[in-house]
Amino acid sequence: MSENNNLQEFHLGKKNFMLIGIGVVVVVIGFFLMSGGGADNVTSYSPDIFSFRRMYIAPIAILAGYGIVMWGIIKK
Repeated sequence: MSENNNLQEFHLGKKNFMLIGIGVVVVVIGFFLMSGGGADNVTSYSPDIFSFRRMYIAPIAILAGYGIVMWGIIKK
């Protein structure tokens, strides 16, 4: 039994986990950028939901974060 105790190397290294962690943080920041802006009264219209931050910056940050996570997984 002790003959078969081969140490298996982990496929992802420290750099990969750093990239995955950075990507997750960027995704979370993107979701925080998208949050908020609700109206106090449900019957009133709030144009703040269509702000530049929520319409463009937040989705780009989320997609970039997912791309960083994928790059962290694929990078050799």
